[in-house]
Amino acid sequence: MVRSSDWLGPVPSQGSLRLPFLFPAVRPPRRLVGRSHGAQQEWHDPEAPLPQGLAAARGHVVQPAGAQDPQVAGIHKKVARTIGISVDPRRRNKCTESLQANVQRLKEYRSKLILFPRKPSAPKKGDSSAEELKLATQLTGPVMPIRNVYKREKARVITDEEKNFKAFASLRMARANARLFGIRAKRAKEAAEQDVEKKK
Repeated sequence: MVRSSDWLGPVPSQGSLRLPFLFPAVRPPRRLVGRSHGAQQEWHDPEAPLPQGLAAARGHVVQPAGAQDPQVAGIHKKVARTIGISVDPRRRNKCTESLQANVQRLKEYRSKLILFPRKPSAPKKGDSSAEELKLATQLTGPVMPIRNVYKREKARVITDEEKNFKAFASLRMARANARLFGIRAKRAKEAAEQDVEKKK
């Protein structure tokens, strides 16, 4: 028998029974998400040189140049943007060869370019002369097409040295030599110091 103090009232029907099961199983990492959103850059990554076929398909006249390339080529970076050269200030040349190649490409592009003055009556410095403007023709084909410098090797007979060459063993040996270079140098130095002490 149920006492009156233990009775909790009538059981609700199935339609009116609601339980708060809509909370997440794990608390969302709001602080981590907020920090990641705040750390996101608001600009795209530096543009990398495209492969030859893809660059030609996209119609790239000149690959994106760093801030140093037009300066070495004798073109101001603000002027470069107005004559069809895209400048990426975050791009850096990792070697002198790439810098010289970019400078040579920019100089070649500038030598073939004919700039018409905005006002024919008042040409400014850098605009083409009147004789060059008369000889100018509209180019309809690709501008400075990318040349494929790859040369395919001819078929030849495999030599005995190539047959006996063990690629995997040579790779492992080169890796071991690079990994143990410092240890071997330290041991050689200690051995030389011990020999000097023994001679004393």
